[in-house]
Amino acid sequence: MAQGKYSRVDGKKSSSCSTATIIVVVGVCLVGVWMFMSSSAAPGQNSDLPVIQESKQKESTKVSSQFEDNSGDLSSDDSAKDESNQENTQNEESSTNENDTNTEDESKSTEENSNSNESENSNSESNESESSNTNSESNESESSNTNSESNESENSNSDSNESEKKEEKVEKDETEENSSDNKTEDLSAATQSEISKETNTQNGAFSTQEAESATEKQSQKPSISKKNQEVYQWKTCNVSAGPDYIPCLDNLEAIRHLHGRSHYEHRERHCPTDPPTCLVSLPVGYKTPIKWPRSREQIWYSNVPHTKLAAVKGHQNWVKVTGEYLSFPGGGTQFKNGALHYIDFIQNTLPDIAWGKRTRVILDVGCGVASFGGYLFERDVVAFSFAPKDEHEAQVQFALERGIPAISAVMGTKRLPFPSKIFDVVHCARCRVPWHIEGGKLLLELNRVLRPGGYFVWSATPVYQNKTEDVEIWEAMSKLTKAMCWELVVINNDKLNEVGAAIYRKPTSNECYESRQQNEPPLCDKKDDPDAVWNVQLEACMHKVPTDESVRGSKWPEMWPQRLESPPYWLKSSEVGVYGKPAPEDFTSDYENWKRVVAKSYLTGLGIDWSTVRNVMDMRSIYGGFAAAMRDLKIWVMNVVPLDSPDTLPIIYERGLFGIYHDWCESFSTYPRTYDLLHADHLFSDTKKRCKLQSLMAEVDRILRPEGKLIVRDNIETIAEVENMAKSLNWIVRMTYNKDNEGMLCVEKSFWRPDEVETLSYAIE
Repeated sequence: MAQGKYSRVDGKKSSSCSTATIIVVVGVCLVGVWMFMSSSAAPGQNSDLPVIQESKQKESTKVSSQFEDNSGDLSSDDSAKDESNQENTQNEESSTNENDTNTEDESKSTEENSNSNESENSNSESNESESSNTNSESNESESSNTNSESNESENSNSDSNESEKKEEKVEKDETEENSSDNKTEDLSAATQSEISKETNTQNGAFSTQEAESATEKQSQKPSISKKNQEVYQWKTCNVSAGPDYIPCLDNLEAIRHLHGRSHYEHRERHCPTDPPTCLVSLPVGYKTPIKWPRSREQIWYSNVPHTKLAAVKGHQNWVKVTGEYLSFPGGGTQFKNGALHYIDFIQNTLPDIAWGKRTRVILDVGCGVASFGGYLFERDVVAFSFAPKDEHEAQVQFALERGIPAISAVMGTKRLPFPSKIFDVVHCARCRVPWHIEGGKLLLELNRVLRPGGYFVWSATPVYQNKTEDVEIWEAMSKLTKAMCWELVVINNDKLNEVGAAIYRKPTSNECYESRQQNEPPLCDKKDDPDAVWNVQLEACMHKVPTDESVRGSKWPEMWPQRLESPPYWLKSSEVGVYGKPAPEDFTSDYENWKRVVAKSYLTGLGIDWSTVRNVMDMRSIYGGFAAAMRDLKIWVMNVVPLDSPDTLPIIYERGLFGIYHDWCESFSTYPRTYDLLHADHLFSDTKKRCKLQSLMAEVDRILRPEGKLIVRDNIETIAEVENMAKSLNWIVRMTYNKDNEGMLCVEKSFWRPDEVETLSYAIE
């Protein structure tokens, strides 16, 4: 009677075969192996090729889904595991790291067994099951059944297979050691659902070991590769500003050497030569910020422990101290009875304003605590608010802690960091800016950033009071605005708040400019680029309005929200977009990509509680697709266009979003701990070409709130560097993912601060 490989369940071999029989069988096997090794037939001529291809395809199903920079990278059924499953997800991440390495070993095993008899073919299947078990520890229950079958076959495998198992074990141990500290999310559902898009075959033929090895070295995930195991020694910054330190605004040494301050030079950016790599301290008693929308009315006092503004402006309902909270009644200097009443007052004064339809993006100058912008969200309007870091202590910090977009900036000697012709409305409510002096230089800067046909809303005492100084300012403003060809559309008084507002409109043609009897203020030189802004000095001149209908600024954008999804009318198909397609198609493709990524990955696959997220920054935005895809969430996104990236900021504003130019080799003009989530798409790899990654990471740590999230999409080498730094900061690694030299990392900032301090002499009073 024929017997199987094992005739007894106890695993002992049958004694029915003689020694001579065993010698003959071994000899036949050796001859078969010799014939296979000496054969010169091409791989495609091997009769077992279909079996091998099937084996490789099965292996591919254990590899993470391809990280697609132009498509959603995770499945829609991604979900984060509970905290109780964190250990299992760590093991799964470790096993994911070695997928491609095991493919190489499996290929060797398959070659050695491919020309054997039927029992040896069963060994090949056993090896495949063994490899699958190594590749996915998260499937323990399923793998245990497979292993029980494999163990029966293992006893008859050759010594070469045992050697391969040892090699795989060594590789596995090394990988697990590197990634054992990772706190990852369960991405198995995503990788399995996307795998049908992949194939590991190359024109139906075997590739050489040299080619396979080269490809493998590139595709392996270096969770923390040896070259990226640099040890970072972090220190806490010792500076006069303490927990409120803004490096480019608190460079006291540079400020001391200024020749003058009459134009607010001391409130402008003065960045240190070497960006700091120390970490900003936390305020004593810092707590997790209150969620939006409650945060609009109330924040923790311990997070922004400043009371001066409450003492000075409390009677105007700016801010009040209420026990352990700072409360914001929603008032302001010009709207003591609440911002919503004031917003409706403007709408009723000029219905053409059309909040949330014609008017979507506005600039609020001298915003105070930004209550105006905070309540405009209820009218589907986003306000980019700014105010200087001055005696109105922490006003912008209050705004950001409340969940309202704002930056620390001043209208001084340089252009604002925005392109021309982008804001639908510019608003100034007692903003303390002397618009009329020096040829109207500051008002002309507003003219530069205001859209043709856009409105300037000026609510200030010269509009409605008759004091001598107010009358003089009104007369000077009237003369200036007329010379600028601004139309005074309406003046109206708010009886409840006892204030008034004047609303001006920027022209949509050049007829007035050309018919002026005096060229004051003058038109700018034709060579002057209105979109060149970084460290460019202000000039008292005006740029002509575009009249060519194919040029940006010649038409008003579509109504909101249609403008969000439509390519701007001035994007030409004859022009190539950032990603190589015709510009309008590039725009649409980018938007579709980010909708997939956000829906399939970010919202469901990272384990983020989005109800805790309010202030978001896209640190390297292209078309604003990421922000547009987040539209339905109760968040706002600061779209940052780096100086060395394509200048797409006008497109972002055209679609009803907002943003700013910035150089990431310098600190951002915001207070510490002001963002809940930072998104960096290929930012770190670009920035490290020009400056140190450690200083950029210190800046990320500065502006990100404890428990805030950083999402990084970049090449795997850069991902490994950032992951290494994040771990050295005692951050939690929530997820790592890579494929084809591209990767994604999600980390969470902790409350940890180093004990050792570093004194920055230039930031000490």
